[in-house]
Amino acid sequence: MDHQPIPASAKEVHQTTIEWIHRRGINESQIAELTFYLQKDFFPDLTLEECLTNVEKVLEKREVQNAVLTGIQLDILAEAGSLLEPLQDMIVRDEGLYGIDEVLSIAILNVYGSIGLTNYGYIDRVKPGILAKLNCKTDGEIHTFLDDLAGAIAAAAASRIAHNRKQ
Repeated sequence: MDHQPIPASAKEVHQTTIEWIHRRGINESQIAELTFYLQKDFFPDLTLEECLTNVEKVLEKREVQNAVLTGIQLDILAEAGSLLEPLQDMIVRDEGLYGIDEVLSIAILNVYGSIGLTNYGYIDRVKPGILAKLNCKTDGEIHTFLDDLAGAIAAAAASRIAHNRKQ
């Protein structure tokens, strides 16, 4: 008899996404700090707690979970040398013209509208907080996708705050 895999429940996918983010050395609070960085000048009463709540809401979206799981898995496969060339080299070097890491992040940004794209472009360029650590190549880990995904989650959370505060 042919056994088909049982699809993961929404709760399982969410839990796995959070676990993988943690295993890769970051947490929701660090992403919330990026969100705060993006929005503090626009909302002087903004708190880290509000940013964290919005990061958590972004991470509940299935599109976000799918992007995160895919990107982290590609980073892990590249660390193991398991990708075929020339993709292996492009991901290891985080080649500037590769761009698929940013394209995957855009899937996250699309959930909350075009403001997310400008927030993401800015934070991707200045690389504050945890993004600087993820871009450091000295720890032996590859974060070609995770740095962009974390920035996109923060930008989406910032967009969510902007939309909710305008209502």
